[in-house]
Parts: sequence; structure tokens; C-alpha cells
Amino acid sequence: MAGGARICVGQIGAAHGVRGEVRLRSFTADPAAIVSYGPLQTEDGRILAIESLRPAKDHFVATLAGIADRNAAERLANTKLYVPRDRLPEPDEPDEYYHADLIGLAVVDRAGKLLGTVVAVHNFGAGDLIEVRRADDESTQLLPFDALTVPNVDLAARRLVVELPAEHD
Repeated sequence: MAGGARICVGQIGAAHGVRGEVRLRSFTADPAAIVSYGPLQTEDGRILAIESLRPAKDHFVATLAGIADRNAAERLANTKLYVPRDRLPEPDEPDEYYHADLIGLAVVDRAGKLLGTVVAVHNFGAGDLIEVRRADDESTQLLPFDALTVPNVDLAARRLVVELPAEHD
């Protein structure tokens, strides 16, 4: 799984029971599809394979290959799980994007002036925000990732056109 963009598709929670099962939150559009993407990779490069998955209240309970007891499961708590971007299907809608596809895009105004670069995409509960590292002073700015603020996403040209909110004096 070396090289290329990775997409976070889930996160391991607390251990479940004594046989090494874990709670698993899936971030995929179809939550159960997480098992169909093959082996998952942790941030530090370990490979984990889901052997079984069953739904629970607001998560899944998963059995992972090689995790046979509660102690091993507890060591995985809060581990994020990734797959290579090329293993995922293309988004269904033209205005849907994987966050990893937006990172590194140039941010320009309608006239084409470079304003900065997308360094992260966040969602704190009220919609997606893009974090832009400004070209002029290296500071970052959060902008709503919506059709009003970002009227055009051109993945082929590797750029976003933004309409900055009017500055108030």
C-alpha cells in the first residue's frame, strides 16, 4: 500500500468482549462496504484484515485477523483505518469528492489569481470546511466547502475557484 493518496474509511473503538473483537466505526457511504475494500492500513503502516463484521447499535463489532484476545484489541483503540484511493469507487454524484482528492489543490479567485493551497478538509458537525494555506503569508484560513464559496472544483486542472466572503472593516 505504499505511495498514493489514502482515504480514512473507519476507526477502531474499544475492545468488545474477551476474544479480541473490537468496536468499529465505518466512514464509508455504505457502512458495511468497509469489508469489501480488502486489507486496511493503519497510520503507522500495519495491515489489518477484517475477518467478520456484525452490526451493533451505532457501530459494528469486528474480528480482525491476528487479534485473538482483549489485550491485543485494547491496543488498537482509536486506530484509524485507511485504504489506497484507487481501491475506492468513483463518487456517484458530480459534486461529491473524497477529501484526499482535494488536498493539494490550488485555490484561485474567479480571475485566476492564486490565493493558496488546500491543506486539509474538516467537518466539525456543521458541514465541510477546507483549510487553505494562503500564498501570501503562509497562514491558514478555513472556508466553507459549499457551492456559494467554492463554485467550481476542477480536479483535472488541480484547482478550486473560490468566492471569498466580503471583508468587513
